[in-house]
Amino acid sequence: MKKLVLMKGIIQKIFMIKMMGVLTSVMMAKDLGELSVDMNEPVQVFILLGQSNMLGAGKIKGDDGSLEYAVKQKNLYSYLVDKEGNWVERKDVRNVRVMGSGTGGMKQFNNEWMSVKGGRIGPEYGIGHQIGDHTKKPVMILKSCIGNRALGWDLLPPGSDGFEHTDTKGVTWIHPGYKGSPEKWVKGTEPKKIKWYAGMQYDGDIARAKKVLSEINKYYPGAKKYEIAGFFWWQGDRDSRSAALSSRYEKNLVHLIKMLRKDFNAPNAKFVCASLGQTKKGATDGGGKILDAMLAVDSASGKYKEFRGNVASVYTYPLSKGGSSGGHYNRNAETYMNVGEAMGKVMVDLLSAKKR
Repeated sequence: MKKLVLMKGIIQKIFMIKMMGVLTSVMMAKDLGELSVDMNEPVQVFILLGQSNMLGAGKIKGDDGSLEYAVKQKNLYSYLVDKEGNWVERKDVRNVRVMGSGTGGMKQFNNEWMSVKGGRIGPEYGIGHQIGDHTKKPVMILKSCIGNRALGWDLLPPGSDGFEHTDTKGVTWIHPGYKGSPEKWVKGTEPKKIKWYAGMQYDGDIARAKKVLSEINKYYPGAKKYEIAGFFWWQGDRDSRSAALSSRYEKNLVHLIKMLRKDFNAPNAKFVCASLGQTKKGATDGGGKILDAMLAVDSASGKYKEFRGNVASVYTYPLSKGGSSGGHYNRNAETYMNVGEAMGKVMVDLLSAKKR
């Protein structure tokens, strides 16, 4: 009888230990952001394109201006950490980043669940958390870009036409269309081709993104299918430094949106772009032209009927914590988080078909 009671006690203890283990695992999963997703649904892919600020230069560690300081001292972006102050890892949002120059090879920098890692951040964390909180479907944030690239030259999409531009000295320059070379030449002279062509970075960035998608299970474990749900675009610094390219930005941006949807066979994919943080509304310089172009394609402007309800722009001047796009906003992580959150929220609005 005593042995029976003893065995019963042992079994109860074992059961309690197992239950505690299960509860601990559940609590850990919750702390780590291990949210349930329906893997029968296609992975919702959001492609991030642009230049160096889309890549990200916000510092993670350090004093005021770092992400660590913003979260732990200013109590900002609390969703990035758990109760113990550790960076949360979301098991429903995949963070992938690839890069290459022109049409060259692909280097993989990130292929993991979304969590703060490394030495710097871009807008992907703000974007990823906003979208992840919005949907129960699996999400992939796929970044394919490199720094110091112009929409009017390196990132010029297929089908873009060339144009002429007369500078302040009265010299007329020819700027090539897609696959033309070199970047520009004086009208009436013979152009001398170089190894780079108009749109070479566009071709490379798109090809690298498609390579990731062709191996979707490698980049999102357990994935069987995907759909392109949206594009994010944060770019314009290099174009803003050229009177010719900034004057052409709206035309090129309109064509970019159309070509991205065509190249990825995603006619219903939403598109969100963000302006240069140092540029105020009403500016008339190159940065002002970039901002005007972005505001023009926003569905709220009503200028482009085909963009109604599916294209939106984020005015980032109020979100920037100082500095400029060319100086990577002094590496202030709050700028990158603020812009990312705003872009993510606007994308969620578009996905929810809400009026802005």
